[in-house]
Parts: sequence; C-alpha cells; structure tokens
Amino acid sequence: MRLVHNQPLDLASTLQSGQVFAWRQEGAWWNGVLGDHLVMLRQRPGVLEFRTSMRPESRLTPLLHRFFRLDDDLTKIQTRLSKDIRVAEAIGYFPGLRLLRQDPWSCLAAFICSSNANILRIMRMVDQLSLALGQVVSIGNISRSVFPSARTVADAGEPVLRQLGLGYRARYLAETAKVITENGLNLELLREMSFADARRYLLGMTGVGEKVADCVLLFSLDQMQSFPIDRWVRRVLEESYPISKDLSYQSLMTWAQNQFGAHAGYAQQYLFHRRRMGSKL
Repeated sequence: MRLVHNQPLDLASTLQSGQVFAWRQEGAWWNGVLGDHLVMLRQRPGVLEFRTSMRPESRLTPLLHRFFRLDDDLTKIQTRLSKDIRVAEAIGYFPGLRLLRQDPWSCLAAFICSSNANILRIMRMVDQLSLALGQVVSIGNISRSVFPSARTVADAGEPVLRQLGLGYRARYLAETAKVITENGLNLELLREMSFADARRYLLGMTGVGEKVADCVLLFSLDQMQSFPIDRWVRRVLEESYPISKDLSYQSLMTWAQNQFGAHAGYAQQYLFHRRRMGSKL
C-alpha cells in the first residue's frame, strides 16, 4: 500500500538519527514494529510504500502519519530554524530528517538503556528485550519481535534483565516498569501537561536523569521545546556558540530554548546528527 505525502521525509536519516533503535534496513526496505505489528517501509518521491501484518493494511496509514509527524510543516520549521547558520548547514545535509512520535513506554525504556552506552549497544539491548520477552510478528520470511509491555518487563524482574545484558540499567528499568504497572500509569497523559510538569514527573522515576527525560519528552510526548544534551550536542554548542563551557545542563538547555525557540528539539536533532555523522559526510 501507499501513503502519499507532501512533506520532506528521508527514512535513513530519520530512523538512524538516535531517536529510535529497533528499525533495520534490508535492501530498499526498512522493517520495524509499530504497536503490535511488523511494518515494512520503502520510500519513493512523495510516497511511502508499506507492508504490514496489520489487517486490513489500510489501518496503518494514520499510524504512519502519526509516527513520522507528517502533521509537522517541516519546511516552515526549517525556514525558521535556518536563521541560525549552523542549524541551516545541518538541515542542508539532512533535509528529510524528521522527529518521530513514538510510543512513550518503549521510548522511555530504550533511553533508560542508553545510559553510558553508544547507539549500537542500545540497539543490542532493545533487541534482546524484544527477542526474549516480546511476541514474534512476521510478514513472509521477515520476523521481528514486539517490544515488551511495562507489565512484562516488571514481571521479568531485574535478574532476567541482567541476563539480557542490561547491566546496572536492569534495576532502573525493572523498578520503573514496576511503578508504571502497579500504579496503572498512563504515560500518554504527559502530553497534556506543561513541559516543566511532564519533565518533573519523568525525573521522579528510577534511572531517569535530565537527558533521558528530555529525550522521552521530545521523541514521544510532543514537547517540541525539549532539548536533550549529550556529549555530541554539548560539544557542538560549546564550539560553535559564544557560551561558557561551565554551564550546567539546565542552564545550557535554557540557553538553547531561548536561541532556537518553540522547535528547539528539531534544532537539537539536526545539530546532533550532523555532528555524529560528520566524519561520514
């Protein structure tokens, strides 16, 4: 089936930009899981071709529209952000890079796993969790595993998560999953909160520091002013802008939000991906 759109969209830069960790490319097709269904995607100019285990397949169309944030007028956002020459340069390299709107639980779990880990290791941990605890879904000879629910992760507990290679992160993920399950928390409700309130709520969870909270807010909860800061982002800000290298995380985030405005999160993602991919361009 086909989803016709008029927005900039590049699957490679979007799915490989450190927002999400469970999509894989095989030939011209990308495969991953949305909800409980396997999805295969191929890109044509102005068209997203897809196959899915969902029936009828047409039910996937609004989910793809939501996942790729095709409701964002990316051209308009890029025009505003391009007033900053460094962001404009990054957009020039990755004009089809979009932010994603992910499921909050799987996004939170993945970024808890991200502590002191590079993207390849995060991908391995997410894969191990899915393979061990998730349901298998298939299209033809392509099979993937659904990311496990918070209840499934809580029931597995810390010892199992350690066996899956999560290390010290196992305790953080197990405890957070237990709190979410036992209290019946619906992370989707954080969309309705202010940025400050939603951030404060996430920071109250085990293993959720400032960067993890800001990633979850940006990549799954529509908090577009969120500006996650890791070593790549801090480095490019300190090297490219007249700011002190002694700024705290909070002070640097506040500076970035003032600098880039309501869509600071898009600026962050362009700067991050440009810096991380610099040697490959």
